[in-house]
Formats: sequence, structure tokens, C-alpha cells
Amino acid sequence: MGAPAVMVRHQSRTGEPFPVSNHLNLPFSLPGRFYRGNLHTHSTRSDGRLEPEEVIGRYKEQGYDFLALTDHFMERFEYPITDTRELRSADFTTLLGAELHAPAIGDGGLWHIVAVGLPLDFAPPEADESGPELVERADKAGAWIGIAHPAWYGVTLEDALTLHHAHAVEVHNQGHTVDSDRGNGWYLADLLSAHGRRPLAYAADDAHFKDRPDHFGGWVQVRSESLDPDSLLTALHGGHYYSSTGPEIHDVCVEGDRIRVSCSPAQSIFAGGRGSVARYAHGDGITEADFPLDPFLSAYMRITVLDASGKRAWTNPVWFDDIAPQ
Repeated sequence: MGAPAVMVRHQSRTGEPFPVSNHLNLPFSLPGRFYRGNLHTHSTRSDGRLEPEEVIGRYKEQGYDFLALTDHFMERFEYPITDTRELRSADFTTLLGAELHAPAIGDGGLWHIVAVGLPLDFAPPEADESGPELVERADKAGAWIGIAHPAWYGVTLEDALTLHHAHAVEVHNQGHTVDSDRGNGWYLADLLSAHGRRPLAYAADDAHFKDRPDHFGGWVQVRSESLDPDSLLTALHGGHYYSSTGPEIHDVCVEGDRIRVSCSPAQSIFAGGRGSVARYAHGDGITEADFPLDPFLSAYMRITVLDASGKRAWTNPVWFDDIAPQ
């Protein structure tokens, strides 16, 4: 007899649930395929070293399927939204976006906000526009919005709770992993989850191609029926992707009262939930694990895969407070 399916709903930014199957609003059973992309990148349009064409060429050579150039949307760079549409091809595409800045986090510094899917005519911020107001305006313009590298510049939970229209937390930033060991943002994503928010998570490079290995180190694998930019953006909004610095996650699903995971060869597979709730499996080159579902049902669960070289992959968090028979 097949395992009973469950219906889990992951709440969107508007409060409307995304209905999904026993694959938990994770992307593995959805139509289409995975497309590898980087959502945080800079060029000579702001403070990057390489021209947009060369940045895109380098990612394409590395086997990526898409890229978002997110140059700093600041007056000193003339508020660029770098137009990369002419650099799209049949096997590589681009998403338009920018890294937005506005005052102010608690210590007085500017916000750093990745906004992917912005229109080219997105207006510069008003002189008195706050970070939360700018994020709300980007959301209304259709952008997918991430809180960039929060550990690097000290974003607190109190800061992040003011961003009602952000969708995700940058949980791995390659640039700040190698320049300050402050590239991990899971602390903020988990705190937001503990306080009733439901953030998505993503890994990215923040590549500048200058004096540090800040490129090809963190990415998302987006499940989409095509490489069309609108299709990729819709998948991002739906949370239909996982993040990685190396490993592949092949499947995460519920079978009966167990969570089952399959992945590329790993040293450890973890399931983490609210507070200290966690389960793990360790081994040499393990590719499967299963965990009891019950410890996570009161809140949420996310999967981490750790390989022998110390690289990781993560699912988005999955919430279990709206489960019913399918």
C-alpha cells in the first residue's frame, strides 16, 4: 500500500497559502527541470570589476543557466538597473534586478536588499523613503526580494521584522564568507521563523571579481518548466528551488510518518526545526536518510546536506501548521 499523501501549505507574503503535495512545497516533484543561477552579482555598472558582458560570459562558461546582475542602486552609480536582455540566448538567460539601499538599520547603516525582477523604470528612492518603504514599493513592482548578507553588516531580528514585504534571507554569501567569515544568514532566517515569519532562503555569490574568490560559490537550483525569465521569477516567488554551495538534493518527501531525503554523496544529512529540534544521519558517502515527521509537526522543518569537503545544500523551510489529507 502506498504511503498516505499529505497537503502542506506554505504561506506567501500576502498570507495566501501555496497548496502543494506530499513533497511539501519543495520543488522536486514539480514539472520541468532544475536551472542553476546566481541572484546577487555586480558589474562595472556599480562597483564590480568586469563589464556586464564578461560577467555573464564567465557564469555561462561555468555551466550556469541564468544570472541576475544586481548592481548597487545608488545615486553615485546613477541608479542602475543593468539591462541584460540582449545577452540572453537559447541556453542562458538573465533576470533584471538591483541591490537596493535606504536608511536605516538599527545601528544607522543603510539596508542592503536584493530585488530580482524589477522593471527597468523602477524609480530611485525618495529622500525620505525608508528601507521598509522601498522594499514594499519593489514588492508592488513584482520583484522577488532578499535580505542580503545580514551577518556582514549586523542586521538584527528587530531590523528584519520591519521588512514585511521581503521574501527571503540570503543564508550564504560567498563574498563575505571569504572576506570576513560573515556569509551565513541562517541565524536570521531561523529567528524570523521562530517569531512567526515564514522566510524563504537562498545562497548567492555577491560577486565583484576583484581581489577575492567571491564567485561560483553559492547558487540556487530553480525548478521551472522553461528558462523563460517570467517562469523563473514565478518559481522563485513560489519557493520552488533549493540552495547549494556544492551538493545536490534529489528529493525530499513525506512517506507515511517519515521524511525521506535523497541527495548526492554526503557526510551528513540534517533535519532542523523550531528551537533545538533536529535529527541527523551521518556516514561516508550516504545518499539517503529518513527522519520521523512528528518532531517537526508543531512548526517547521528544513533539510541540510553536508558533503565531505564541507560544502552544503539547503531546502527552504517547510511549515506544518496546515496539514490535511489530500
